[in-house]
Amino acid sequence: MDFATWEPIYEEILEDLGFDREGDEEAARLLSGMLTGKNTVSLSELKDVISGKPVLVCGNAPGLRAELLKTDLSAFVIIAADGAAAVLTAIGRVPEVICTDLDGNSEDDIEKEIFDCEQGSIVLIHAHGDNMDKLEKYVPRFRRFIATTQAKPFDKIFNFGGFSDGDRCVFVARYFEAKCIRLTGFDFEDPLVNPVKKKKLKWARKLIEISGI
Repeated sequence: MDFATWEPIYEEILEDLGFDREGDEEAARLLSGMLTGKNTVSLSELKDVISGKPVLVCGNAPGLRAELLKTDLSAFVIIAADGAAAVLTAIGRVPEVICTDLDGNSEDDIEKEIFDCEQGSIVLIHAHGDNMDKLEKYVPRFRRFIATTQAKPFDKIFNFGGFSDGDRCVFVARYFEAKCIRLTGFDFEDPLVNPVKKKKLKWARKLIEISGI
C-alpha cells in the first residue's frame, strides 16, 4: 500500500486511539539513526523469501500453539507477529520473517526473536511513539533487520501498510506478492484484552479486510 493511500487510514486510527503522530515520527528518526550499512536487510532479499510462495501469517492469540500443531508448517513461508515467534521457536520452527515492535513482549520472547534473527529470520523492527526505550535497548543486538514505521517512510525506514504487528504481517505478505495468505493465531474478539487492545483488534480485522485476503 502506497503512503498516499495509507495516510488517511493512519490518521483515522490515531484519532480513534488517541495516539500522537509526532511520537511515531520521532521514533522513526531514532531508529533511522541506528541503521548502518551492515545491519540492514535489502528489500530484494525479503521479496525473494515471500514472492510467489504460500504464506502463513501467525498472530499471537492464546490458541496459536494448538493451531500450529495441527498445521503442516513445511508447506508455508511463515511470517510471525511479535510474540508468535517465541511460540514457533518453542515447537522447533524458526519463522522466515518476524514483524515486531519489541513492545509488550517478555524479555524471554525478545531473546527468542534475537535467536531467530541469528538463525536467519528476517526481522522487521517497527518504530512507534511508545517503544523508543525498547528500540534503544534491543535494536543494537539484532544482527540484520528492516526498519519500519506507520508514519511517512523515508530513507531506509519503510511503510508497507498496517498498524499492529499482526495486520502488518499481512500487508508485508501482500506487498511482496505472496502466492496466497493464510491466517492462524488471530482472535479479534478476545474478551480478556484491555479497551485499547480491543480497539486495536477491531482495526486489525478492518485492515486485514482492506488488504483483500
